Amino acid sequence: MERSAVDIMDVLAFVRVAETGAFARAAERMGISKSIVSRRVARLEEQLGARLLTRTAQGASPTDIGQTYFARAANILAELEAAQEVVADAVTQVAGPIRMTAPISFGTRHLAPALVDFAKRHPKIELDVSLDDKRVDLIAGGFDLAIRIGKLPDSNLRARKLTSVRASVLASPAYLERQGRPEQPQDLNGHDLLYYANLAMSEQFRFKVGDRTEQVTGTVRMRADSGDLLKEAAIAGLGVVQLPNFIASAAIRSGELEVLLRGYPLPEVGLHAVMPPGRAGTARIRAIVDFLAERFGPEPGWDPCWEAEKAWMPDEDSNLD
Repeated sequence: MERSAVDIMDVLAFVRVAETGAFARAAERMGISKSIVSRRVARLEEQLGARLLTRTAQGASPTDIGQTYFARAANILAELEAAQEVVADAVTQVAGPIRMTAPISFGTRHLAPALVDFAKRHPKIELDVSLDDKRVDLIAGGFDLAIRIGKLPDSNLRARKLTSVRASVLASPAYLERQGRPEQPQDLNGHDLLYYANLAMSEQFRFKVGDRTEQVTGTVRMRADSGDLLKEAAIAGLGVVQLPNFIASAAIRSGELEVLLRGYPLPEVGLHAVMPPGRAGTARIRAIVDFLAERFGPEPGWDPCWEAEKAWMPDEDSNLD
């Protein structure tokens, strides 16, 4: 039996409701009345023969089948938008919503001021930012862009490296006076260690020693899913911590934390912009990714801030150049 064609605006209405969680907010974003949005979604459900949304007094959320439909429909709409931009020669028009997610510490310290500057440069952009240290499903969540740190799993997502993220092993002067200063990685086995809970323990405290990689475990004094919490614990003398320099730089400069094992570099990871395929081609996403790449790369500002303090840095033949 031949299916009747759905109206693309009905699909758009459903996607906007699923993204915003409310008919009123979807109507505001689309510039139409709430009743029209409601009628369009109801007509789509009738044509598909399935209930896509669960409606409550608090708003609306996709049903199981609605979530599946949303994930595909949102991506198709983004692809259509990209095609329309090309056809209409709108690639120079940086305007519209950008829904993005990023890690909390990086987001508050470095991404927030960058986004403020980007918004000032492009007054027709509407930013919707979610800070979360846990990785979310970009397509299911309706995100246009994610800022992610570390190794990226294989997927159909598009990614661009913005810059490098380097980390340091750190402890407070009081802790080192009490427990002694480790001179080589294996010395950490006798120390209290502070671990980042969102990263596997096997991926932490791994050092390049000659041609091989060594990992130490030590005594677990604390595990937390916040780099800032771990930084404060280290400053308080609770143990040794491995932190990205974008979190630790101020504490290192102030002397609250000291860099350890300078001659044994930690693995370097990347800061990436990650996008669903349909989003990557839109003018506004290209604009913000280009802006962030220029802002943070090729050498991030949080690393060269110690140029006058070369003593703590690894030798030039290390992999942290």
